[in-house]
Amino acid sequence: MTIMKNITLSADADLIDKARERAAAEHTTLNAQFRIWLENYVQRDQKSERTMETIRELQASIFTSGRTFSREEMNER
Repeated sequence: MTIMKNITLSADADLIDKARERAAAEHTTLNAQFRIWLENYVQRDQKSERTMETIRELQASIFTSGRTFSREEMNER
């Protein structure tokens, strides 16, 4: 069971009203959207680190014999 805590945020009244309208149009609530944002915010560093780890793994397995490629060559399909 997840324990929920309440927090108080301050923002421009018009901004809050517009955000609530958008959430309603998307069949959700501002509260639910904030929970999604908060989860993504917390996980951002973890996702960045996993991405960098993948890049390092790929760099270790790709050999170009020191050759560099032009932008055009890298974008060829």
